[in-house]
Amino acid sequence: MALINTTTTGVLGSTFFGDGTGSLTVQQNGVTLGTYGNIPTFSAYKSASQTSIPNATFTKVTFQSEEWDTNNNFDNATNYRFTPTVAGYYQFNWELDTGGNTTSGSLADLYKNGSAYKRSNGVLVASISEQYVSGSALAYANGTTDYFEIYAYMAGGGTVYGGTTVYSFFQGILVKAT
Repeated sequence: MALINTTTTGVLGSTFFGDGTGSLTVQQNGVTLGTYGNIPTFSAYKSASQTSIPNATFTKVTFQSEEWDTNNNFDNATNYRFTPTVAGYYQFNWELDTGGNTTSGSLADLYKNGSAYKRSNGVLVASISEQYVSGSALAYANGTTDYFEIYAYMAGGGTVYGGTTVYSFFQGILVKAT
């Protein structure tokens, strides 16, 4: 990681050069103001439907495919989770397309370190017996041990649909490094 640390402030027309070794971190008096360069971001989706969502039980959603993963932080083969290696604040977005016995409701939770962190509720589309559950949240990650996953809850059980990037997805991006 390149680092330019200067105590000079308010100088108009200043030009700073990095050493070309990676992302650039800008600090003021030892406090990180921002990181620029390869900012971690990912977009994962379900390439196959998950039919094993039991009745009234939070179940991890398995996102098997990636559109992109700029820092190789999303595990789409074993744990189906995002483990950021850069500390900071991350914006997460998710959507689940659920079906089956979902007329009583579907939820999708963003889990942090194995516990529910933020929740989103489904919107029933009665004409096709599906619910779309969308959510977004801003969350802090320490860059070493924190991880994030999506869990589904369906009254009556059912399916989380997959197939392409438009059905069920999970995305994140670093918005401010610390």
